[in-house]
Amino acid sequence: MPDGSSLGGNAALLTGHRKGRGAVSNPKVRFDRTGTEAFDDGWETLAEEFAALPPLATTLTRDASRSAMAWNDSPDIGFDRSLNPYRGCEHGCVYCFARPSHAYLGLSPGLDFETKLIFKPELATLLEKELRKPGYTPRPVAIGSNTDPYQPVERTLKITRQVLEVLERFNHPVAIVTKSAGVLRDIDILSRMAAKGLVQVAISVTTLDAKLARLMEPRAATPERRLHAIETLAKAGIPAGVLAAPMIPGLNDAELERILERAAVMGASRAGYVILRLPLEIASLMEEWLHTHYPDRAARVLALIRQTRGGQIYDSRFGERMKGSGPYAELLANRFRVAATRLGLNQTRGAKLNCELFKVPEDPNAAAKPAQMALF
Repeated sequence: MPDGSSLGGNAALLTGHRKGRGAVSNPKVRFDRTGTEAFDDGWETLAEEFAALPPLATTLTRDASRSAMAWNDSPDIGFDRSLNPYRGCEHGCVYCFARPSHAYLGLSPGLDFETKLIFKPELATLLEKELRKPGYTPRPVAIGSNTDPYQPVERTLKITRQVLEVLERFNHPVAIVTKSAGVLRDIDILSRMAAKGLVQVAISVTTLDAKLARLMEPRAATPERRLHAIETLAKAGIPAGVLAAPMIPGLNDAELERILERAAVMGASRAGYVILRLPLEIASLMEEWLHTHYPDRAARVLALIRQTRGGQIYDSRFGERMKGSGPYAELLANRFRVAATRLGLNQTRGAKLNCELFKVPEDPNAAAKPAQMALF
């Protein structure tokens, strides 16, 4: 820790965190040429002033995107298209790999990411236009691959539900990932789509420890509510799975088997895991968070993370970034495989979402448009 004359990015180590928020600092945007840092001018009052900072409110800004789907060709994920109703996420998960994307908006991946949200009110309309384009080839679309589609603001904005309504009308397959029990609000749509083989839902359960979850994912549903969501979805006939992610060496990875066991009891049929990823600014954010909340084990956790990344804090190579490398990562992979087999998970992993039912419905606005006259 510095001597206090220039705290810089470590100011959070002295100030703690804001209640209800995950990140403990707001690092500068990496594209900015200049930045600011906290500086004590000798009066030794800096820590006291930071400790009295008021809570941060959430603000919303409309997104002006002209397209709905985001496309990718990554070999690490099983889909080539996704929908993201929101940019930024109020859940505040300190480890979120999507945080660095906020820098493209001129916002910090730290506290800005969880307090300055961008929402897409026209997403459903844009999606319908894209699905109606001649030559569109249906394949499963992912919702929740970047930020959570059921974060708190969805309760009032209902953008995710509007998107599901469009997908249902077109019989378009969808895979949803969330750590919110809010997905149960749309169980009516999901049940109908599940009956046609059009939907799968994965609930992210990072830990069963309520205290750790509150610190690491401050505005997400409690672990028990997420497990209840799996149970409710499964009983409604909706294929439900559990995603134990991220597994953080030395912090929550010891819970891997217990998470899978609880999810299996609740009716989960599928499971997956991802080892912690720390690209770009997330590395410093995670280090600050560890020193703030778990100072006794911070060094150990960071050392174990490096063991899974060839001695570095992160390895972004395809094929390595999701699972890591080295003995520790291999042990985690073996533990997952053994537990999943023992619990009967992923036995239907090869089952694919149904793409054969896709059909463009009649355009309700077609009657209002003048018919094109024949050339001859």
